[in-house]
Amino acid sequence: MNVDGIVALVTAAGIELIDRRRNAKGDGWSLSFANGATVEVGDDGSARIAGKGSKTVRGLLDLPTAPRRT
Repeated sequence: MNVDGIVALVTAAGIELIDRRRNAKGDGWSLSFANGATVEVGDDGSARIAGKGSKTVRGLLDLPTAPRRT
């Protein structure tokens, strides 16, 4: 999964991208969307989703839901 593909899929669903910047480590991108979701996209293609709108974005990207820790 690449950063441009993620931005295209999420914005096509009507969720505005509000911030795009390189992450602190310099090995990927941090994306923030208007629904409260944040996506960390590694240069290696990995993706981590968090935030209030993460369930919606995860569904758009067809990624499995992470198991909850107990």
